Amino acid sequence: MVHQGQSAQAAYILSGGWVCSYKRQTDGTRQIVDFQVPGDFLGLRSVLLRTSDHSFEPIVDIEAAEVMTRDLLEAFALTPRLATAILWAASRDEAMVVEHLVGIGRRDADARMAHFLLELGSRLALVGMGGKDGFDCPLTQYHLADTLGLSAVHVNRVLRQLRENGLVTFRDGHVTFDDYGGLVKLAEFDPAYLDQTGPLLK
Repeated sequence: MVHQGQSAQAAYILSGGWVCSYKRQTDGTRQIVDFQVPGDFLGLRSVLLRTSDHSFEPIVDIEAAEVMTRDLLEAFALTPRLATAILWAASRDEAMVVEHLVGIGRRDADARMAHFLLELGSRLALVGMGGKDGFDCPLTQYHLADTLGLSAVHVNRVLRQLRENGLVTFRDGHVTFDDYGGLVKLAEFDPAYLDQTGPLLK
């Protein structure tokens, strides 16, 4: 959709499917920054910079509305409330990146995985695609590895440990929260940073 280093790019509003945003390294490896799910706004920072500083790639078939930079800036000028809403959404995305940074830098692998799955579940619950029982998830162990700073082998080991501890099962494209409260405790998960009712929007 958007490639790292690309200029004259558009933003997108995702209405169906999953997308990952990532940064490619010179050795060919990548760090996945985040995943976008239906309802998310993609590429806002990219359209405001001279060139995109990371890439967006669909994981499954998607539906998205393209928003050109000119149209976006015109909408900001004509509809300040829309501009405020998009600014708030960008701020929430930044809060998620901060949490991911803390996860990679300070959480052990089990807590890191637990926190990530709980965050995805909370985000999907907001658009009616998940809840405290679990959610459908198209991600592979390689996606998880590139997101959490682990090897695919380590991801497999962590998921097995969480399953054997009766906390969560990730199998056949579905995440099942076997013990939601226990997983929250392990991850020290506080969803306040995902607050969907920013004070400027009330």
